[in-house]
Parts: sequence; C-alpha cells; structure tokens
Amino acid sequence: MNEFTNKEISISDLPQFEVVQLQPIHPSYYKVILINIGVVFTSLGIGLAVLSYFKEDFFSNRIWMLIGASYTVLLTISLLFSRLSFKYKSYAFREHDAIYKSGVVSQTTTIVPYKRIQHVALHQGLFSRYFGLASLELFTAGGSSTDLEINGLTLEDAQRYKIWIIQKIDTLIEESEEESTIKIDV
Repeated sequence: MNEFTNKEISISDLPQFEVVQLQPIHPSYYKVILINIGVVFTSLGIGLAVLSYFKEDFFSNRIWMLIGASYTVLLTISLLFSRLSFKYKSYAFREHDAIYKSGVVSQTTTIVPYKRIQHVALHQGLFSRYFGLASLELFTAGGSSTDLEINGLTLEDAQRYKIWIIQKIDTLIEESEEESTIKIDV
C-alpha cells in the first residue's frame, strides 16, 4: 500500500510561465481591428447624420458640436487603445498547455491545460478571412463560452495547432483510459 505524503513545495520549484517565449499575433490582424473600428464608427456617423437630417431640431447646435467632439475623442481613444492592446497580445503552445497574454491596463495571462479541453474550434470572420487569418477557440468542461480564444493566427497555423491539440487530447484520453483499466487475472 502506498503511504500518503504531502510535501511542501517551494515557490522556486514551480514552473515559471513568465520565461516562456510568447509569439505575437500576426501583424495583419491589426488591419482587421482597424476595419472593425471603422465599421462601428462609420455606422454611428451615418446614424447621427440621418438623425440630424430628418430631425434638425432634435438637438441644439451646441449639443451637435458636443456630439461631434465626443465622436472624435472616442474614435481617437479607440484607435490608440487598439494599437496598444494589439502590441500586448501574444501566445504560446507548450507540451501540456496553451498560454495567451493580453491587456493594456491590466494584463491577463490565461493558461489552459490540454487535459481540460473538451472542444477546439477554428473561426474566421469576414475580414479575417480576407487576410487569411483565423481564431483558435479552446473550450473546457463546464463553460458555455470560450475559455481561451487566440485571434490573429494565420489560417494554416490555426489549422495545424487545432489538429495538434486534438491529437494531444486524444493521446491524453488514451493514457487516462489505460491507467484506469483494471486487470483481473482469472
């Protein structure tokens, strides 16, 4: 019978994800971000223009000037923030897990072990498809949303990572089943 042990672990003995060389997302993905911002602000601008055309007296001139200034400030902030956030997005696939780092004000590092992944999906939006990019989505048990989504991968890389992760999951399942099989000699 195995004797139970519960040894103390030193913080220096723990693996350090900070030393992992993370890969930046593909540079063309920034173009996708810019197009998305452009679509949102163009739609908003058209909506405001239609409102001002049909309802000239809806707001006073002072309010329209305030709306125009706010629109410009929000567009500028969105462009600056998107550029900064793009620079901070990076990822890595290791032997046992996937890592994704993002965030400007508050940086978040998400690590998903392959043994927890239930489903892997590859997604291409309209603009991402045009640039040959894709997103890889990793789902774990118990969640209805994506646990990890890595945007801005080339389609070829996303497909290769997806296949590799699925094979890794299959291997882990087989190993788990072998370990749980009880041999009975009769």
